[in-house]
Amino acid sequence: MAGTRFRVRMEALDENGWSEWGADGICFECATNIGKGDKDIAYAALNKIASGGELSRFMLAMKVSLSSVRSTPTIIFDEIDTGTGGAVAAAIGERLSMLGQSVQVLVVTHLPQVAARGSQHLRVVKDEKARKVRTFVEPLSHGEREEELARMLAGATITAEARKAAQKLLEPA
Repeated sequence: MAGTRFRVRMEALDENGWSEWGADGICFECATNIGKGDKDIAYAALNKIASGGELSRFMLAMKVSLSSVRSTPTIIFDEIDTGTGGAVAAAIGERLSMLGQSVQVLVVTHLPQVAARGSQHLRVVKDEKARKVRTFVEPLSHGEREEELARMLAGATITAEARKAAQKLLEPA
């Protein structure tokens, strides 16, 4: 999120606002689309101006930054890459991979750029029989993983080009 600044604003609450959560109010704020020469930056509350995808990416950035301070054994991200693609998705995958060096990270994604960066790939499959839906989680071998990434890239008809692109995505992983 180039051109974005983030800050935490803290203010003392009136005594009637105190609770078991403390005596201070905390607000996460950001300013977006900042140019190099911009001096007067207008910050706004993150929950007021950020989309769902942006909130997820702020959460990822915070988790990566804080992972060296306090370890959470497992972090789950459900479609943190929504609304992204290409280079942004690749950057998200890279950050998730970095975070995975210190904690267990589970990621639900539909983007091959993100899926390729995981140390393990699980496919979730839904099956309907006799009007009952069952869900299975299948660990994928390297070959199956490559084929799944090709499917994610190409859709129903997997081409040789999609397979080659899937192989390329797995190279840095």
